[in-house]
Amino acid sequence: MAASETYNACADLLDRHMAEGRGDKLAFVDPERALTYAQLRDQTGRVAALLARLGLRREDRILMVMQDTVDWPAVFLGAIRAGVTPVPVNTMLSAEQYGYMLTDSRAKALFVSNALLPAVLPALVAAPYSGHVIVADVDDADGRLGLTRALAAETPLLDVAPTHPDETCFWLYSSGSTGNPKGARHIQTSLMATATTYARQVLGIREDDVVYSAAKLFFAYGLGNALTFPMSVGATTLLYPGRPTPSAVFDLMEKHAPTIFYGVPTLFAAMLHDKACAERRGSSRLRICASAGEALPEHIGAQFAKRFGADILDGVGSTEMLHIFLSNAPGDIVYGTSGKAVPGYDLRLLDDAGAPVPDGEIGELYVRGPSAADGYWNQRAKSRATFQGEWTRTGDKYTRANDRYTYAGRADDMFKVSGIWVSPFEVEAALATHPAVLEAAVVPGEDDDGLLKPRAFVVLKDGVSANGLEESLKEHVKASVGMWKYPRWIKVVEALPKTATGKIQRFKLREGTW
Repeated sequence: MAASETYNACADLLDRHMAEGRGDKLAFVDPERALTYAQLRDQTGRVAALLARLGLRREDRILMVMQDTVDWPAVFLGAIRAGVTPVPVNTMLSAEQYGYMLTDSRAKALFVSNALLPAVLPALVAAPYSGHVIVADVDDADGRLGLTRALAAETPLLDVAPTHPDETCFWLYSSGSTGNPKGARHIQTSLMATATTYARQVLGIREDDVVYSAAKLFFAYGLGNALTFPMSVGATTLLYPGRPTPSAVFDLMEKHAPTIFYGVPTLFAAMLHDKACAERRGSSRLRICASAGEALPEHIGAQFAKRFGADILDGVGSTEMLHIFLSNAPGDIVYGTSGKAVPGYDLRLLDDAGAPVPDGEIGELYVRGPSAADGYWNQRAKSRATFQGEWTRTGDKYTRANDRYTYAGRADDMFKVSGIWVSPFEVEAALATHPAVLEAAVVPGEDDDGLLKPRAFVVLKDGVSANGLEESLKEHVKASVGMWKYPRWIKVVEALPKTATGKIQRFKLREGTW
């Protein structure tokens, strides 16, 4: 692209709706407030003005520790309007982790929801923070600047910064399940790239859709679901700042009747098996669902579609690629697989030596597409290992048949039993089809001879007794996926260790810390 060319994601996602006649249409609705597209534009202009008054300039960074309310898109897009880089982060972290991100990002302003301030304050005390602190959802908070009053005092600055298409637009931190999180830098065109590929060509999002994402906005998955995709077509988003329990999700769906629902496998399973919600039907207008984060077990997808009359499009995405690049599609769903490449993305499977693997054999998945991050902040070695020219290394193992991909686990989760590779996910999927099991995780364990064998951790459905269950589970796996793959040890646990994105933290199970 020419050096003189400009593109600002806020103008594309928001401002054009004024010219296209959608100014009065609802953009975001939370339990307390709602904003039309015109009101959101005004709020983003006030955020831009506030940032300017506080002395922030183009390419400066702000950290966002904010719940899913209408303030979230106002701050995120307002920063982009001003050419400032928003860095939204997980709202369920420790003070130590917030301190790391403040220091690593060198953020000059912190936007934090009032309810989350107690979790963040120790970080500000432990490593005195010299930047501005703006508290959302209140006028003032213990002498700190309150976002509501601050924005009301500003005159909107509606001109967008003349940013370059390849200029950094925002950061997203990886989950950091195996170490300190990595700040993935995404450029101005990344957001709309995910909308023109997955949202329009696979999901088929429309202007008349009402969407709800249980995955929060600070996740790459949730950001696309609840902001990029609906705003790309002028649809309406429902926001919920609380924890998406089955009961809370059903309440919202019955009240607002969304047409698109985005979840994760754990939530879909919980909605099916929560006894208190057994008779609830959800949204009367639901037409499609999407799932990501971990592979969706075949039986969960089939049961959900049968009960609620809406298919789940299981897909694969990442923080580095911003959203889903491999997915099932309407009219082309095979539950138990991750589907096919999303139009606009190329996929390949490579062995440990970097050579392509044939259909039917396990290889590591690489992806090429328009939404890849520009690299990690201050992590050169990890950037070079992940972003290899036009290709991004996912760390996921897959098999392929007729251009359809089936998940085989993370690259570092695979292990051999009797000289044959075993995918933990395959054994987990088999365990999950047992009528007593809600969830399962499998890791390698050593037997008395020092040889690796599958070790399973299972969460049982409500009211199920563990007495006499171990042999039944072992025989079930033998019959489902193979004699040598059955778990030699089975431990019943109340819950599995997971990241905030719902991914199982198998390293905790391997290390025996769970």
